Amino acid sequence: MIRVLLVDDQALIRAGFRALLAAEDDITVVGDAADGASGVSLARQHRPDVVLLDVQMPVMDGIEATRQIASDPALADVHVVILTNYGFDEYVFNALRAGASGFLVKDTEPADLLTAVRVAARGDALLSPAITRRLISEFVTRTPQPGPVIGLDELTNREKEVMALVAKGLTNDEIAARMVISPTTAKTHVSRAMTKLGARDRAQLVVFAYESGLVKAR
Repeated sequence: MIRVLLVDDQALIRAGFRALLAAEDDITVVGDAADGASGVSLARQHRPDVVLLDVQMPVMDGIEATRQIASDPALADVHVVILTNYGFDEYVFNALRAGASGFLVKDTEPADLLTAVRVAARGDALLSPAITRRLISEFVTRTPQPGPVIGLDELTNREKEVMALVAKGLTNDEIAARMVISPTTAKTHVSRAMTKLGARDRAQLVVFAYESGLVKAR
């Protein structure tokens, strides 16, 4: 059973999402909150698999809430999915940097929302190649100089190569084909890179790759 926490200051959004999710046999809603601070508190109380979290809220916004959830070792298995009205913007990028696994536009199709919850619960990032390219072109390229990323020097050349391919939006199967290795080996390299860098998922791995200068946007 996938356990979901809803955090949004709009009661109608929470009610609609709750009704949609509760109708699924493999998903249950463990709670909901109207602000980020309450959301963090409920995340610590219930330890859900997925938190659907609005970006702009009173008391504490979604970025700070994401940061607090992602930095809490007790919530290492909690995956944050950012909810936004506006699509990909700077708030979303900052949330990804803070540890979110991906994002959804609030008017997404119901089937896509359900898929996203299941994908996030598996620990996969909600970043398609198209979204990755937009992340790179719209925000990462604005960073004037690459900054240090702790743990980058610990990566093997193979792990750095895999990390670069993740940053370009390739899946494990596509990485395996490109490097002529098995998908399992590709997945292992990705997991080791994430562990060494302290990245929660592929979304943060993408951010680290570009912020460190390992991969340069064109």
